[in-house]
Amino acid sequence: MLRLIGHRLLMSIPLLLIVSLIVFALEAIVPGDAARTILGENATDQSLAALRGQLGLNDPWLVRYGHWLLGAVHGNLGTSIISGVDVRSSLNGRLGVTLSLLVPSMLLSAVAGIALGFASAVRGGALGRFIDVVSLLGFALPSFWIALLLVTFFAVKLDLLPATGYQDFASSPAGWLKSIALPVLALSLQGITSVAKQTRDCVMEVLETDYVKFLRANGVHERSVRYRHVLRNAAIPVVTSLGLVSIGMLSGTVFIENVFVLPGLGSLATQATLDHDVPVILGVGVFFTLAVIVINLVIDLAYGLLNPKVRVS
Repeated sequence: MLRLIGHRLLMSIPLLLIVSLIVFALEAIVPGDAARTILGENATDQSLAALRGQLGLNDPWLVRYGHWLLGAVHGNLGTSIISGVDVRSSLNGRLGVTLSLLVPSMLLSAVAGIALGFASAVRGGALGRFIDVVSLLGFALPSFWIALLLVTFFAVKLDLLPATGYQDFASSPAGWLKSIALPVLALSLQGITSVAKQTRDCVMEVLETDYVKFLRANGVHERSVRYRHVLRNAAIPVVTSLGLVSIGMLSGTVFIENVFVLPGLGSLATQATLDHDVPVILGVGVFFTLAVIVINLVIDLAYGLLNPKVRVS
């Protein structure tokens, strides 16, 4: 296990370099820059040139990337061009909000998705057809559109939950729960349907194997067959689906945080992109890349726990 973790962490270094380089290159070719954002559209060419020189924007983008990378290696992600605030401090201040969306959404997708999929495979009939239909809708409907529907129904019409804003858990646990209820539901709905569909298909496939038929023929209790053997053998594809769903939620937070006006990393990335605030964009990109690395590592570890034969040495 330790060797696996070390190998994955070592492989993450080139990934971080590639992602940061791509982000920096894409930002360099996008029209506009931070100087234009700061001075506005009516700024003169002389004032723009002076500010660009002061901010170092006249240097080639590879040179500017090298300066940022040198600082990042030493733990310094730079400062915001617009606000002058340390990027790492900005990320730390918003990290809790994003995690408040991601962690409950992942757990809800896993628990509800596996439960619905397993029940659908075992019982079949109308429940199975319902899972198929809902799964198709979950794939087709974008999360931000689902978020708008939830706001319209639960916040505007029923006035049960707040439409926007975030309340810290330390100040009010009940208020925190209400503030994340709709965002988490909007973010996890696609995950629930995806995991449910994958679980249903895998469980049904395992139920038809000779191994399961042999267990039943030898009088093994049906509950033991389902929960101890079938669910365990169907778990690896389901875990893979959970990993893909979790990674997809990272991009989903960008839309959800903007719809519900939440002060998380997603909304920070959106504003930084509009402002051409490169250090902040890179900081958010590094965080999301690290999150992907952690998710993939957890998946690999789960594979080894579920089936020692697939452990990576």
